[in-house]
Amino acid sequence: MQPLRQPLLLFLRRHPGWAVALLLGPAVLWWLSLTLLPMGIMAYYSVLSRGPWGTITHTLTLDNYRQIVDPVFLHVLVRSLHLALLTTVLCLLGGYILAYWIAFYGGRHKHLYSFLVILPFWTSDLVRLYAWITLLADHGVFNNLLMTVGVLQSPLPLLYNEGAVLVGLVYTYLPFMVLPLYASLERFDHAVLEAAADLGATPAERFYKVTLPLTKGGMLSGSVLVFVPSVGEFLIPELLGGAKTMLLGKFIALKFTGLRHWPLGAAYALVLVAIIVLLLLVYLGLGGSKNAFQAQEL
Repeated sequence: MQPLRQPLLLFLRRHPGWAVALLLGPAVLWWLSLTLLPMGIMAYYSVLSRGPWGTITHTLTLDNYRQIVDPVFLHVLVRSLHLALLTTVLCLLGGYILAYWIAFYGGRHKHLYSFLVILPFWTSDLVRLYAWITLLADHGVFNNLLMTVGVLQSPLPLLYNEGAVLVGLVYTYLPFMVLPLYASLERFDHAVLEAAADLGATPAERFYKVTLPLTKGGMLSGSVLVFVPSVGEFLIPELLGGAKTMLLGKFIALKFTGLRHWPLGAAYALVLVAIIVLLLLVYLGLGGSKNAFQAQEL
């Protein structure tokens, strides 16, 4: 290998384009094979027709996209966006408090606290959601405890509703909000707060006029990381929502597996992708990447 190393380095120096190709080639190949190609296949399926017994007829049509205005789909879409937005707001409030406490009051244990935030990721999502089922069931931990102490006479319906889905979403995606916020707050220059205090700013004014604007990048990044996967979440509404809570991810999966209407499911999936892309464009329009970079420079 040693005799080949020098000629190869010399060749790459003389032809820098090949060096760039070797560096970017694996990433581009990964993107083409695992992102662009599946999207192309889905786009092709979305303009096909459903034949008898769930077969696919290779007849091009736009009828699947015309069903986007179907009231059932619009109702599921609005419910999914509502729950995703509520999840993002709750994660932002709770995540900011937690990240602020770790960054400013964690002391020498802040790295331990950060590790505890990501510790649930060491366990499968399925196991963690079944743990929530054990807690929220009619005869689960919470209801049995409340009935034992005499607070309740009959169990509360804590499971298989939108409230349970919201709890699962917030629990699952809260670390995705905490980590960007913590990164912004950890690199925060405390001299700015001291300067604001010297100018007579109260603690509340220092937070709202100094800390909050300078952590805007972390808030935007965390909101995108929470909102985007929450819109298309499948597993959480399937396990915690049951048949009563139909969200967009579950609705699309039902088209593929239950109704065997692959073209319609592909069309709905592309609508979901379009919504996500639109949200990312809005994020970039708000200066998300610029603010995130500035947060890293603090």
